[in-house]
Amino acid sequence: MDEEYLYFVSQMKQKLGIDIALYKETQMKRRLTSLRNKRGYQDFKQYLQALNKDEQLLQEFVDRLTINVSEFYRNPKRWDILQKKIIPVFRKEKQTLSIWSAACSTGEEPYSIALMASEHFPDLHVQIFATDIDELVLEKAEQGVYTEQALKDLPGNLKKKYFKESHGLYSIDKQLKRYVTFKKHNLLADRYPQNMDLIVCRNVLIYFTDQAKEIVYRKFSDALVEKGVLFVGSTEQIFSPQKYGLTLMETFFYQKV
Repeated sequence: MDEEYLYFVSQMKQKLGIDIALYKETQMKRRLTSLRNKRGYQDFKQYLQALNKDEQLLQEFVDRLTINVSEFYRNPKRWDILQKKIIPVFRKEKQTLSIWSAACSTGEEPYSIALMASEHFPDLHVQIFATDIDELVLEKAEQGVYTEQALKDLPGNLKKKYFKESHGLYSIDKQLKRYVTFKKHNLLADRYPQNMDLIVCRNVLIYFTDQAKEIVYRKFSDALVEKGVLFVGSTEQIFSPQKYGLTLMETFFYQKV
């Protein structure tokens, strides 16, 4: 890694509390170089000076760091398993569920959980804690307004029941918003919430180094209650879950033992 980029990375850690060195270097450097060039800066030194002066440029930089691709019920078969096999296990033993949607982006994921709870488990008291590192996406999440593309995997009857359409945009029902509390959180630096029954963190850790992943899995395990469940993305199988005190429950679902 060249010195100029290393210096840029260390300065961004000081400024934002985001350690870029914990992301996969090749992918991240390529992404940031392309953004820097697009804005017309020759090197990272110039780009750093500009980021220190321009708040809008800095926000764009944070957006590029966080990969915000999300949809309701993304990979529907996994949500089926959550609904039919995972939540019913909790329901046998408790009336209240604490759920953490980590790196929640623009909110599709925590709202999908809220929708499932409202539709299929109205007797359960569900509290969803949704976090992301990017304040801009959290603002969008709190607004709860989505394009048709974000709802493409959602059954038509649910779209009709829980969304209000206006000029091609869909606003989520206020009742669902009550389930979810949004907060800024850095997975690589901040203290984790505790006593979670279910943690959902999907399609984020693929961008982290192996070392960073290990830290996050360990902290997720600590954050779960006994028999709590971690739900990961389709490209994020944990190959030695026992290292973190977890066991495979269903594909992409790991239970704390």
